[in-house]
Amino acid sequence: MSPTQRVVIIGAGIVGTNLADELVSRGWTDITVVEQGPLHMPGGSTSHAPGLVFQTTPSKTMTSFATYTIEKLLSIEKDGHNCFNQVGGLEVATTPARLEELKRKHGYTSSWGIDARLVSAEECLQIYPHLNKDMVLGGLHIPSDGLALAARATQLLIERTRNAGVKYLQSTPVTGIGRAAGRVTGVTIPGGTIPADIIVSCAGFWGVELGAMVGLSIPLLPLAHQYAKTTAVPSLVGRDLNDQINGKNAALPILRHQDQDLYYREHGDQYGIGYYGHRPMPIKASSLGLTSKNVDEMNMPSRLEFTAEDFDPAWRETKQLLPMLRDTEIADGFNGIFSFTPDGGPIVGQAPNLDGFWVAEAVWVTHSAGVARAVAEVLTTGRSQIDISECELSRFEEVQLSRPYIEETSAQNFVEIYDILHPLQPRESPRQLRTSPFYAREKELGAFFLELGGWERPFWYEANKELLNYLPANWKPVARDGWSAHYYSPIVAAEAWKTRNAVAMFDMTSFHRFEVSGPGALGLLQLLSTADVNTTPGTITYALLLNDQGGIRSDVFISRLEENLFQVGANTATDLAYLTREARRQNQKQFVQVREITGSTCCIGLWGPRARDVINEITTDDFSNKGLPYFGVKQALINGIPVTAFRKSYVGELGWEIQTTAEYGLRLWDTIFQAGRIHGLIAAGRAAFNALRLEKGYRIYGTDMNTEHNPYEAGVAHGIRASKWDDYVGKAALERISASEQKPARRLRCLAVIDGRSMVLGKEPVFYNGKAVGYVTSAAFGFTIRKPIAYAWLPGSLGEGAGVEIEYFGRRIKATVVAEPVYDPDNKRLLADGLSMDSELHSPIKSRL
Repeated sequence: MSPTQRVVIIGAGIVGTNLADELVSRGWTDITVVEQGPLHMPGGSTSHAPGLVFQTTPSKTMTSFATYTIEKLLSIEKDGHNCFNQVGGLEVATTPARLEELKRKHGYTSSWGIDARLVSAEECLQIYPHLNKDMVLGGLHIPSDGLALAARATQLLIERTRNAGVKYLQSTPVTGIGRAAGRVTGVTIPGGTIPADIIVSCAGFWGVELGAMVGLSIPLLPLAHQYAKTTAVPSLVGRDLNDQINGKNAALPILRHQDQDLYYREHGDQYGIGYYGHRPMPIKASSLGLTSKNVDEMNMPSRLEFTAEDFDPAWRETKQLLPMLRDTEIADGFNGIFSFTPDGGPIVGQAPNLDGFWVAEAVWVTHSAGVARAVAEVLTTGRSQIDISECELSRFEEVQLSRPYIEETSAQNFVEIYDILHPLQPRESPRQLRTSPFYAREKELGAFFLELGGWERPFWYEANKELLNYLPANWKPVARDGWSAHYYSPIVAAEAWKTRNAVAMFDMTSFHRFEVSGPGALGLLQLLSTADVNTTPGTITYALLLNDQGGIRSDVFISRLEENLFQVGANTATDLAYLTREARRQNQKQFVQVREITGSTCCIGLWGPRARDVINEITTDDFSNKGLPYFGVKQALINGIPVTAFRKSYVGELGWEIQTTAEYGLRLWDTIFQAGRIHGLIAAGRAAFNALRLEKGYRIYGTDMNTEHNPYEAGVAHGIRASKWDDYVGKAALERISASEQKPARRLRCLAVIDGRSMVLGKEPVFYNGKAVGYVTSAAFGFTIRKPIAYAWLPGSLGEGAGVEIEYFGRRIKATVVAEPVYDPDNKRLLADGLSMDSELHSPIKSRL
């Protein structure tokens, strides 16, 4: 965008002031910051935040945000003092389970490039002498963590951005957002209106009310979180650590005792104690009223009355962990308001329903400068250097934007914030929000469901357990360690075997499907995608959606059903927001409509060497290679049911995705299931699906690749049509990249685990010659090749045959870079016109199934 854009930032906390600073540093000048409280202490979460910055999380994005925040705070100086006290961080384990969790977390530090050490109980005592030596089993020490001086940083950012021309309005509530023709026009305040081309809501937990002004649901819940200070600790009295102004009032590392939902920091000769173990205490921001002009440290909207009874368990546990505090009392405490979201991530991005209205909410001090930089980069260049797809406002499905859903899941996220959570662990409630028409049949077959986006997705079926008795020796599942055995069943091996050797049906309903129609449909898809979709109706095209710098926004399947009617198989709700926004722009030239059809349709993936035997039992339409070639699509009738059949496969076997409207779904399931039993058909789940797709080298957007990667690095350059004459988003960037003689500095590579049994789950670091050089994205047991396989980002110089090690809970697992795909590299199975069942599945077994 042009640097002459008129920008209004709502909120002068640590996020809003950082955003103003980041925009100023990029040459933008027409910036106004509106704050409902006094600038010296706005009274939001920034004003009371204890400032602990622990960088490492399972998320590469969030870790990167935190790392940049530290860099930025260290750079903000005045009178020789910066805004970060880098005392380090120590997380301690008091249970064996937490000790193992710290090993996994240490893996994240290696994956994301954070210097850290696993330390013994004795070393914990050396680093933090006040600990109870009888309780601590070990710890994780990160020297670069520390204390953010958020209030000081905010004041210094206000000072320097004011000097650069940023206008600040304090004690000024926002009463409305001006709109016209689908765009923002300004911000209404008591004295009038501030014209704006771009509005960014950085209002923290007040963001819900601002979103309501434009009909936008902001999925965050303000919750009170307890923080207390002790009286002076006798043994600490007299230390020269009381420089409150410059923040040098702590010398020991910040401390987390996550087994009991606690964290600690020093305040000179006092201790600060934060507690997440109490009941959720939701707050409605509108109930707090207008912020007073007389905000001070003890009186602010975000600082609520302390409920001592809720803090009692924390105080008892604290005196056990830190015996020196037994001689102290609680001197002061408060329940401070913070923002929580359904998945724990920030809310960042442009409103799907209003161009020019942006949000950066639910951002804690830890990630504040990182998020601000990302938003500034998107506004000024169209792309953040750090992928922010997992933070996008538009990532939530419609059902996840209702207040009951937001309130329940955000409160649960508060409860679980320090819990040890498995990467596949589903939420327990709310459930059954979205079910396919096949749900009743799946339950009858004993489906084990996991939830994503509100959808119940079957991962395996207990009805297939009997198959384990007939598995050939080279398909028998191997034993797993306890962690990788969570949310897994050996039945998955049987379902993979049946898919490869007979035929299986998969519920594909939850995959996003959008309809793009109208005379401008072709033009829109040509503009946004890397492939040439100006094909004859009945054709499927694999394509990439890129940003202007050639980073991957998504990968999609575009099916041309009619001249002006396309179906897009996409990844997330963010894809829908992107297509819809671009369609609004296209409508100024030629009409196009984008419509979500996922919930009104359903889909079965029917795949395996016997798939054509099954389909020929239930239709007279031609499903041969001639009648429906690979990457073809057509309308057909199956037992009188109107369907759309797509000749493509995620599992690398002959077959189709068979789609119909929801009203026919149950009949379609029954028809296929009954016709297929004589051919050995089973229903198979998502766990087998994931293993089979990895064997074929199929990437998943958001897991294996994102906006930080270009198609050549990610191994999806086949989605680019080099002969496409039309201009499209990212084309110029791709031409520059492809013209470069340099080989990619990094590549997404396939790894095979040498011992044939050791599992990894994703995000583990990969080592080469003893040095961490990359990280795992996806992993599964490759039942067909009888080895665990993983995809990982590695240096481009590491080619096939290179030996690497994957760190898993502190143990190094040897693996080899191998050619991909590891199964059917010539696509003979996909392109076959019919294969007989392998001899492994002989007729006596088939007759039992």
